[in-house]
Amino acid sequence: MEHPRNLSELLPGQSAEVRSLQTVGPMRRRLLDLGLIEHTEVMCLGKSPLGDPSAYLIRGAVIAIRAKDSRQILINIKQT
Repeated sequence: MEHPRNLSELLPGQSAEVRSLQTVGPMRRRLLDLGLIEHTEVMCLGKSPLGDPSAYLIRGAVIAIRAKDSRQILINIKQT
């Protein structure tokens, strides 16, 4: 089994499966409300010119997530 990585490591065009959320409090609630739960597929659509935030396709919606928050989301990158 592959070592889990965090969402901020995902490159534009790559897809991954959410493994777990390491964040707590209101941010965890927001991410869960957006549908970012275990086994959800996430695709990185791009990063802003300065690298923060990044845009992700999650359950059909485009969501921008800051790097400090995306580092708290563990993923398994899908092999192409």
